[in-house]
Amino acid sequence: MKTIAGLVFAASLLLAGCVTPQGHGAPSTAASSTLAGDAAHPSSTAGWVRTELYFGLGLEGTNSGVDEAGWRAFLDREVTSRFPDGLSVVDVYGQWQGKGQAQPERLRSKLLLLMYPDTPAHRADVEAIRAAWKAKTGDQSVLRVTQPAEVSF
Repeated sequence: MKTIAGLVFAASLLLAGCVTPQGHGAPSTAASSTLAGDAAHPSSTAGWVRTELYFGLGLEGTNSGVDEAGWRAFLDREVTSRFPDGLSVVDVYGQWQGKGQAQPERLRSKLLLLMYPDTPAHRADVEAIRAAWKAKTGDQSVLRVTQPAEVSF
């Protein structure tokens, strides 16, 4: 019992050293996680959405389709020009079974994540990106998922 009590006492002393009193130059724990002050980082983020776009680059295990340089050129020309404030791209594995196909295709794919104020202009930009990809590749579709998002910078 004395050993357990000693361990609890020692642990409480160690943990007490981790507590920083407020005031006297100590940082506040109530600091805002929202960066405000310019149009790209508004303090109010109501009405924002998150859109995911799924792009098939070509069949898995082949050199067919769009290579990394072709993807980067498309991203620069069609996406970054419309959403210059920021975006994310993730390499993903995808499957797609088109009309009339007996088996799904296994695809090298990219997932594009965009967060933006939900306006008709931004939605039109997303549709223009999808149309540009289909025109470039001949793909039947670019999957789009759009959901409301609470965003803080």
